[in-house]
Amino acid sequence: MDTNTLQQLAKAELHCHLDGSLSFAAIRRLAEMTDITLPDTDAELQKLVTAPETCESLVDYLATFEVIRPLLQTKEALQLAAYDVAKQAALENVIYLEVRFAPELSMDKGLSANDAVRAVLAGLKEAAADFGITAKALACGMRQSDPQLTHEILAEIVDLAPQGLVGFDFAGDEHSFPPASIEKLIREVQLSGYPFTLHAGECGCPSHIADTLKLGIKRLGHATAITNHPELITDFVQADATAELCLTSNLQTKAAQNLLDFPYQQLYEADANITINTDNRTVSNTNLTKEYSLFAQYFGTGIADFFSFNKNAISASFTNTEEKRWLLTQLEESYLPYL
Repeated sequence: MDTNTLQQLAKAELHCHLDGSLSFAAIRRLAEMTDITLPDTDAELQKLVTAPETCESLVDYLATFEVIRPLLQTKEALQLAAYDVAKQAALENVIYLEVRFAPELSMDKGLSANDAVRAVLAGLKEAAADFGITAKALACGMRQSDPQLTHEILAEIVDLAPQGLVGFDFAGDEHSFPPASIEKLIREVQLSGYPFTLHAGECGCPSHIADTLKLGIKRLGHATAITNHPELITDFVQADATAELCLTSNLQTKAAQNLLDFPYQQLYEADANITINTDNRTVSNTNLTKEYSLFAQYFGTGIADFFSFNKNAISASFTNTEEKRWLLTQLEESYLPYL
């Protein structure tokens, strides 16, 4: 399948991290704003902000983010960053995007969680006006952080739904902090009325997927460890859960040692709700068109499948019902000539 066709297809993405998806131009602009020196060439910059094709572990992959963290400590920086990521997505015909980020990681210089989220929402709104993309924000708690800090952040941003905050997630060290360790915080978010997605199964622990489903969470980031666990796949399908698959990053982090370990084929055969995502555009040196191309190359994924996966993404998205209807109409118009 040719890249031009894949580029032109309308797409929806549910799993995209703000700090892992900044363009080189945006990174350089943020560095200027922060008075931080970066390498002169993009090749040298890429070594700093892009993970190797194969990392030793997820921890190695996450180390790349430390270069970006100091650049995202002001409202202006966060607004620029959110605009940049939404712009990149819009230019490859992503019609719906959920950008997730951890407010905690932008509070090193005294910025409040409320201001951090509002700044990201402002950047997404600006990109929507300029490029026509529908872009929403998810707030991430960090699993390894002090639960009291996470509780305080949640309390500070819980009223931002009208501005475009649509859901929550927990990211970070999944292996050391499984779902059970953050259950109290998860329940707190659920009681607030926000929908939830959770990184689960990225660290090789199928039990984390089972526990996530038991918590009533219907969207799972990665879900990689579900491979070769047919009973768990059955539970996943029966729960009408949705998998946010991230092929390139899973291969990089060794969440999937190879294509046979990646859960796509088994989930596809079980008629599970599949979505395709970048995870981190810059850290993984990818975009959504590249990811689609890899699925076509490795698994024979066709346009009808991509249409189905995008319908899954819109249905599982955290936006409102009216916007979902409008987005599905856009999606159908885009795919109709190819089906």
